[in-house]
Amino acid sequence: MNLVIDIGNSLTKVGIFDEGELVETICYNEFNFSRLVALKSVYSGLNKAILSSVAGLDVGLLKVLVEQFDQFIEFNHHTPVPIENLYESKETLGVDRIAAAVGAISLFPGKNLLVIDAGTAITFDLINNNRFLGGNISPGLKMRLRALHEFTQKLPMVSYAHDWQEIGKTTEEAIRAGVQNGLIFEIDGMIDHVHKEWPECLVILTGGDSFFFDKKLKNAIFVKFEITLIGLNRILEYNAEKN
Repeated sequence: MNLVIDIGNSLTKVGIFDEGELVETICYNEFNFSRLVALKSVYSGLNKAILSSVAGLDVGLLKVLVEQFDQFIEFNHHTPVPIENLYESKETLGVDRIAAAVGAISLFPGKNLLVIDAGTAITFDLINNNRFLGGNISPGLKMRLRALHEFTQKLPMVSYAHDWQEIGKTTEEAIRAGVQNGLIFEIDGMIDHVHKEWPECLVILTGGDSFFFDKKLKNAIFVKFEITLIGLNRILEYNAEKN
């Protein structure tokens, strides 16, 4: 069994895989030694692990992972991956982006894919013929709302809402309409742009805010919250096969 740990900007997602199947997903505000012990007590068959982080790493936790597992990978840009990576500055490529790309080709091998990760930031990544081409990075939903408040003198802090006015008649309504409509237009516009070159391109939406955009976009999409975990598990197995 495999333990997959994905430390993001806001949350840590943990996946338990058994023979390639995701059997449990858990989200934590923080992953630490006691939570690792608890997982191993429930899943005694865990023998391989991979950790990916866009934030800082706990050296003590890394040491324990190395000691507790037959195979452990701290995923970084040196780690072999089952996809051709055409990104020019590989050392600056977010590990979550390449992991999501690997997850996408695991689910849809040989397809042209656009992976949209709606989290703290929104990333748009293109995969063509199992090659990672690169993509775009844009501020996410909560970041845009917070920026309007923090970088102005008088605009209030506004939370997102699933129902909102198309044309705001108060400042709060105007902020919400501007940010939410703007993001939906941006995502649909990017999908339309990609479809001009690759009409059959499949679109996969993931990330913590994917639930907000699901059903609001005019384009057809697949929502797969666990795609980064799936990709990390595939990378772990790929490296185990090479050894």
